Amino acid sequence: MTEIEQDQFVIDTCDRLGEIKAQIADLEKIEKKLKEDLVATGIKIGEGSLFRVTVTTATRESLDMEAVKEKLSPQFLRAHTKTTEYTTVRVTARKAD
Repeated sequence: MTEIEQDQFVIDTCDRLGEIKAQIADLEKIEKKLKEDLVATGIKIGEGSLFRVTVTTATRESLDMEAVKEKLSPQFLRAHTKTTEYTTVRVTARKAD
């Protein structure tokens, strides 16, 4: 792949990723509204022509890390902190030139 081809590949890939993320955001808004509508009906199981939906209410326990950090020493926290490497790909719309 030539440098020009690679540059065009990067441009096309960045734009395609941005388009996909925008579509996903739109679809997630629609998904949220549809879920809210189903929950509001009070149903536990809904049958469509193609899909079945189940609505479940549950409880979850979570650890309040801020409270834990206040109770434990900085040395203990450092000794039990796991460090991992990760890669982030952020997409933002470009401003018009």
